[in-house]
Amino acid sequence: MTARSPQRVAIAGAGLLGRLLAAQLARAGCEVQVFDPAADPLARGAAGWTAAGMLSPVAELECADEHVFALGLRSLALWPGIVQALGRPVDLRFHGSLLLAHRGDEGAARRVVDLLAAKAPSGHAPQVLDGAGLRELEPEVQRLPNAWLLPGEGQIDTVQAMQALAETAAEAGARFHWGSTVVAAGAGHLQLEGGRRIEADHVFDVRGTGARPQLPVRGVRGEILHLHAPGLRLQRPLRLLHPRHRVYIVPRPGDRILVGASEIESEDRSPISVRSTVELLTAAHSVLPALAEARVVHTETNLRPALPDNLPSLHVEPGLTRINGLFRHGWLIGPALVEQALSSSMPTP
Repeated sequence: MTARSPQRVAIAGAGLLGRLLAAQLARAGCEVQVFDPAADPLARGAAGWTAAGMLSPVAELECADEHVFALGLRSLALWPGIVQALGRPVDLRFHGSLLLAHRGDEGAARRVVDLLAAKAPSGHAPQVLDGAGLRELEPEVQRLPNAWLLPGEGQIDTVQAMQALAETAAEAGARFHWGSTVVAAGAGHLQLEGGRRIEADHVFDVRGTGARPQLPVRGVRGEILHLHAPGLRLQRPLRLLHPRHRVYIVPRPGDRILVGASEIESEDRSPISVRSTVELLTAAHSVLPALAEARVVHTETNLRPALPDNLPSLHVEPGLTRINGLFRHGWLIGPALVEQALSSSMPTP
């Protein structure tokens, strides 16, 4: 009997979703090709590079629905296995996250916490922390009158993960075609800029904003600051609840702290504005006074891919799967969406 040939898979886009798909499909024995306009694996065009990597399904219920929450919970269960299979250092923590509010913002903060408690299933509601409880978890956080713990939530170092996913996929046999822009994706084929056509048994279109005009996706600008704060002991992400904007502070290895993130309805990719810088750093310093001597070492802006309803979309038809619109939830829900896509679109290699 003749052995069946490997499934030929073409992936349009090498952001987080494209790398997750490439790594899993290549390890499963598929013949995988990935096409992306970026110059190389470390070019930071994809939104996944810029994200802080918070894995916070409960916190996101403020602006997301129960479907995103369910995908987030599933992804929390999937991430440890994904990281273990990479065989490379990727910082992944599940120490929970904190919601914080200043005294003058107590009313607005409690409305958010009440909303989360109402939408979250039993066992996932925010837990009130008194001053002693807050100091025990994060001694360097300013003594704020309003604090809540979201247990079980986590974070991942997005830069380490993006690098490791591409390296693992390539080692498993996936071929990455950098500097290759896909202008159209259809069942069983990709059309590249310049006219070249790629044939495949199955196509995955995960181009984010690059999927236009085939999808009504828009980019939502986000801005983030990278700080170096030697000696600052922060174990988990912090979210400052404010009536006008949300600020998060996320620790990373090597005495690094991320502060973000603005959410602006614009596709401007220019550097971070003075206004955003002042607002983000002022808010962060009000929570962590020790940041006064931190150094701003890097800033980034990028575009989150969003559909008109701000919800993720997974579309499967013979020969073609499209995943898009992950908006601000890419690292939170990406693994679960990839799992669903593979289970519904791919035969066993």
